[in-house]
Amino acid sequence: MAVKKSPKKAAAKAKAAPVARKAPAIQKKYTKTEILNEIASNTELSKKDVAAVIEELTVLIERHVKKRAVGEFTLPGLLKIKSVVRPARPARKNVPNPFKPGELMDIPKKPATTRVKVLPLKKLKDFAV
Repeated sequence: MAVKKSPKKAAAKAKAAPVARKAPAIQKKYTKTEILNEIASNTELSKKDVAAVIEELTVLIERHVKKRAVGEFTLPGLLKIKSVVRPARPARKNVPNPFKPGELMDIPKKPATTRVKVLPLKKLKDFAV
């Protein structure tokens, strides 16, 4: 036997869902202060609270990406930040020069490096379309 949901619960769930709104395009790049003011005015939080949240997000990303950490941080729906380790390359001697055929060249060794990659996720890609 199927149980019917009461209309109050359905209305409460519909009310709790975030509202997707069409925002107009911004014509100039915002500074940090303008970003803080915009978020503060749209969320009814103080500018100090918004700055604290952004600072904590910065610390959280750093803790995920730094050495001996998990190496990956995802901001759900928007972007993924990865730290990618590129291994060291040994030196090579007498390699054909791709720019001057017939000439040989030496390639110096390169140490291992860590790169940071920022990958857009679906929602961020959809914003640009």
